[in-house]
Amino acid sequence: MKRRRTLVSLAVVGVAAVAGLATLIAVDKDPRSRGSPSVRSIPQPPLGTLNARTRRRLAPASRRVDLIAPSFSSPSVNVTNPLFPISKLHSAILVGRVDGVPWRAETTLLPRTETVGWNGMHVQTLRSQFVAYLGGRIFEVAVDRYAQADDGSVWYFGEDAYTYKNGRVADTEGTWLAGEDHPPAMIMPAGPRVGDVYRTENVPGVVFEQVTVEKTGQTVEGPIGPVHAAMIGRELHMDETRLERKVFAPGYGELLSGGGKTFEATALVVPQDNLAPPQPPQLKKLFRGALDVFDAGRTRQWQAAPDGVARIGRAWTVLRAGNVPARLATEMDDALAGLTRAVGARNARAASGAALDVASAALDLQLQHRPRREIDSARLGLWTRRLSSDATAHDRAAVSGDLATLEWIRDRIRFRNR
Repeated sequence: MKRRRTLVSLAVVGVAAVAGLATLIAVDKDPRSRGSPSVRSIPQPPLGTLNARTRRRLAPASRRVDLIAPSFSSPSVNVTNPLFPISKLHSAILVGRVDGVPWRAETTLLPRTETVGWNGMHVQTLRSQFVAYLGGRIFEVAVDRYAQADDGSVWYFGEDAYTYKNGRVADTEGTWLAGEDHPPAMIMPAGPRVGDVYRTENVPGVVFEQVTVEKTGQTVEGPIGPVHAAMIGRELHMDETRLERKVFAPGYGELLSGGGKTFEATALVVPQDNLAPPQPPQLKKLFRGALDVFDAGRTRQWQAAPDGVARIGRAWTVLRAGNVPARLATEMDDALAGLTRAVGARNARAASGAALDVASAALDLQLQHRPRREIDSARLGLWTRRLSSDATAHDRAAVSGDLATLEWIRDRIRFRNR
């Protein structure tokens, strides 16, 4: 999946510069364009809003592989590129941290496509919903558009972006759509080679990212084991604060971005990581037990709550001994530790919230075994409980965020039923 702007500041300064002439020269130099009189270059947007340091780090046009206008004569939504298989990424769970704060995201491939007009073509694009949470509360949402060109490269046609603060939309910065003013951006070349450079977002002043391919054919650790033939690159952002490491793997797309206190990693993808039903009985016990502790915490039944936590712990010990996705196992470990502390402190609101965190982590694990629509329906139930708890606490910001989250999850279910 394409990374969101959680990992980058959007501060820019204005200095005029235009890259159109360099683009035309680069196309002439690119050996893949020679002998093809019908080849057309993609007009490049001005770089004036990029700061001077960022522009000094831009690769020369001769190294870019995203300057020739692609064609989309075949069905563009059948994405077969293994390093960005968006048409097969039905649902995914991503985890990470932003400046040390826990971060988590859900991505969902929406069933309805959208036609985008660009370069005299009407390109049918896939739409993917991305919902990110920071510290357990809604933080960012985006609806992204992708299509595969005839040569196998995958292109990004824009996004509707929303940043939340105190439960409400604070801004829509980063929203853009390919068209007359903005070119689409290459998300993944058909066959990336070391040294290739492409821009995964190319609207300076709004969104801008440049990827340089550093290694190919790598073996990396995936959610449930080693993944071969991966690509490793470095990404330059609009504010030039850092070059981020990015890992793309067959069957998963973007597997890892960033590092240290700020990173995002794919923890699970379905159907790629699906397991055959039925789900282990311990998973049901985890989920049901968490809801029981939620009820006990809300009603301050402090004798029953510790027993419920103990039962959850026993179920998790059995389950964890099996083949559990590593990053989801860490998510459950952290959620259970938080629940144990809250119950021990007899903090009713904290215990209820921590119980819902455990239930949410259990649903992430159940995604390997159950249809995603069932999982989303269960998520609606969890957020309804959280809404009730936050309303009782008179936390207006939390209530607003809960309502927004419920609306986005309902959108997934509604689109699937059309």
